[in-house]
Amino acid sequence: MKRVLFDVAALIARVATGVIFLAHGWQKWQGGLSAASEGFREMGIPMPVMAAGFSTIVETVGGVFLILGLLVRPVALLLLINMIGAIVFVHGSHGVLSANNGWELPGALGALCLLFLALGGGRIGLDAIFTSVLHRRGERRVAEEELAAHAPSRGDAGMAAGTAAGTAAGTTATGTAQAGRTGGPMTPADRDVPADRPEVPRQPAAPDTTRSTGPTGSGRFNDDDMREIDALVSDEPPQHHKPPNR
Repeated sequence: MKRVLFDVAALIARVATGVIFLAHGWQKWQGGLSAASEGFREMGIPMPVMAAGFSTIVETVGGVFLILGLLVRPVALLLLINMIGAIVFVHGSHGVLSANNGWELPGALGALCLLFLALGGGRIGLDAIFTSVLHRRGERRVAEEELAAHAPSRGDAGMAAGTAAGTAAGTTATGTAQAGRTGGPMTPADRDVPADRPEVPRQPAAPDTTRSTGPTGSGRFNDDDMREIDALVSDEPPQHHKPPNR
């Protein structure tokens, strides 16, 4: 609420001050620069031509800028310098009242300019509008820079896509290999078996040494073998029977 009251009060004071300065500057402008220079020379102001041109331009243009609220602080500084010069060279020695050509009016206008220089012209004016636009653009630029800083680059996106594709390909190859070993689709039991399980070759069975094979390779004992086994069991020498007709 206080901020709103200040803005309204600053607007009223700024417009009133600008109108007063614009009226004095326009009066000098209509009278001509030569007439204003001659008047400044008569009042004892040094460098009357330069002082008259400065006063005419600053009061006219500065009054318009104060009304619009544009460049309030720089304009207020220039108008304050103009009023200080008027008080020092013209009105200071004539007292306070304007009836005696005193410093009443330039002192009030100079105080208002000092106030504008310190506090600004409020939020109701072109300065506030331009400042708001620039501030929003700055915030947008900062937000875009932060977004660009946190966003992944094209190289990172390509690497992430390649990693994802490689992972998917590896998973597919593993499933295909497991399905190929079992000869069909994977079962729940196959999922528990690791894909890289080594295959151990089977060892050949040991030959049976308790059995003798004959020339025929049938693996059965003949009569002579049985007799030798009986002789070994009974502790008798084995009897070799000659085949007949020998």
